[in-house]
Amino acid sequence: MSVSPPTAQGRATRERIVQAAAQLVADQGAAATSLDDVIAVTHASKSQLYHYFGDKHGLIEAIVDYQSAAVLGFQARMLAAVDNWEGLERWADAMVEIFERQGSRSGCPVGTLAAALADTDEPLRELLNDAFTTWRHAISGALTRLRDNQLLASDADIEALATSVLVAVQGGLLLGKTTRDSAQLRLALDGAIACLRACAPSPPAQKPAARRRRHTA
Repeated sequence: MSVSPPTAQGRATRERIVQAAAQLVADQGAAATSLDDVIAVTHASKSQLYHYFGDKHGLIEAIVDYQSAAVLGFQARMLAAVDNWEGLERWADAMVEIFERQGSRSGCPVGTLAAALADTDEPLRELLNDAFTTWRHAISGALTRLRDNQLLASDADIEALATSVLVAVQGGLLLGKTTRDSAQLRLALDGAIACLRACAPSPPAQKPAARRRRHTA
C-alpha cells in the first residue's frame, strides 16, 4: 500500500517517482513495467520504492490515483464552464487539440489503465470505476445546466446522455489512438453533440392564423 510521506522533500520525491512511473506505464503497459525499470529511470533506490509504495501493486495504485486526478481535474475545469452549446463545443475542441498535441497517440490514461487492469485487479478496477463515475458526474453537471437554460428538453435523461457522451470520448480516443488520426475523436464528439442537440425542446406549436370574415355589401 502506498503512503504519503510526512515531509515536503519526501512528498516531492514520491511525486517525481510516480510521474516517471506513470509515463513508463503509458509507454509500455503496467504488466511490462517492473520496479527495476522505475529505478533505472528515476534513480531511486529499491528501499525508497518499498518505503513509499510497499510493492509494485502499491506503485500502480499511486499511478491510477495520479492519472485520475490529472484527467478529472482538467475535465472538471472545462465542463464547469459549459452552460450553452458554444461551451460544449469549446470542451470538444480542447479534447481534440490535446490529443493532436500528443501526436494522436496517448489516448485516455484512465481508459488505458482500465483496459489493462479491470479484469485482473478488483481493487484497482474499483478505483478506476470511481474515476469514471466522477467524470460522468461532471458531464451530467454540464448537461443539467443546458437543461436549466432550456437547451435540452425538461424530460431529457441526463444520466443516460452523460454516459453516452463519455462512451463517445473513450471510443473516439481509442479509435484515434489506433489509427493515429484525431478525426476519429472529432467524429465521435460531433456525433455525441448532435445527439444532444436532438434532445432540444420542441418549439411551441403555432396556432393557425384566424381567417378574416368577409363582409358583404
